Amino acid sequence: MNRFENKIALVTGAAQGIGLRVAQRLAAEGARLVLVDRSELIYELEHLPGKPLVLTADLEQYEECARVVAAAVKHFGRLDILINNVGGTIWAKPFEHYEPQQIDAEVRRSLFPTLWCCHAALPMMLEQGSGAIVNVSSIATRSLNRVPYGAAKGGVNALTACLAFETAQRGVRVNATAPGGTEAPPRRIPRNSAEQSEQEKVWYQQIIDQTVDSSLMHRYGTVDEQVGAILFLASDEASYITGVTLPVGGGDLG
Repeated sequence: MNRFENKIALVTGAAQGIGLRVAQRLAAEGARLVLVDRSELIYELEHLPGKPLVLTADLEQYEECARVVAAAVKHFGRLDILINNVGGTIWAKPFEHYEPQQIDAEVRRSLFPTLWCCHAALPMMLEQGSGAIVNVSSIATRSLNRVPYGAAKGGVNALTACLAFETAQRGVRVNATAPGGTEAPPRRIPRNSAEQSEQEKVWYQQIIDQTVDSSLMHRYGTVDEQVGAILFLASDEASYITGVTLPVGGGDLG
C-alpha cells in the first residue's frame, strides 16, 4: 500500500511504542517523515526510508512545538499529516494520593503537547487548504487510578471535536483514536523513573484488571492494532470523517 506516497507527516513521541510503529509504517507506505521525541533515542530512526527529519524537543513547551513545525515546513515545504502521540500515565493511584505537582505534570504531559502542536501546525495546513490531524487520546477517560491523566485525555477529545468544527470547511480534518490497554515492548526510558512501592503495584494492577474487564474481548490490543486505526484516520480513506474520537479498546468505548 502507498496511501502516504510523498505526504509530509510529522509524528510526535516517535522514539518508542505506538509512535515508533506509526513512523515505521508511514515510511513503508511512502511518507516523508518529521519525527520528534524528547529522547535522543529518536536519532536511531534516521535510517528509515525517505531520509526523515529527526528532531528532539520538549513538546510540553509551545515554543518547542512552533520550532518543530517551522523546521518541518522549512525542510519539506509543506505539512500534510500531524500525528500527536505524546502522552501517557506517569503515576497510577487514587486521586486523593496525588500531590498537586503530580497533577500538574500529568496534564502537561498528556494535554499540552497535543494542544500546542495543533496550534503550531494549523496555520500551515489552513494556508495550503488541506491536512489531517490525528490525536492519540485514551479510553482512560472512564477508568480508575488515573484521574489527572483521564482529565487530560478528556481535554484531547474536546480539542479534537471543537477544532474539527472550525476547520472542516477549510480542508483540514481532525480526529483522534482512544487506545485501550496495549501490549507494547518495555519502554527503554520509563515515564516515571522511581521504583514502584508495593502499594503502587497494587494500584497499577487494578488498572490492568479494570482495562481487561471493560474490554468485550477481555484482552490487551497489539501496537499494530492501534497503529492501523491511526493510519486509517490520517489517510485519504477517511476523507469524510472528522471530529471523531475512535475507541480502539476491544469494545470498551471509554
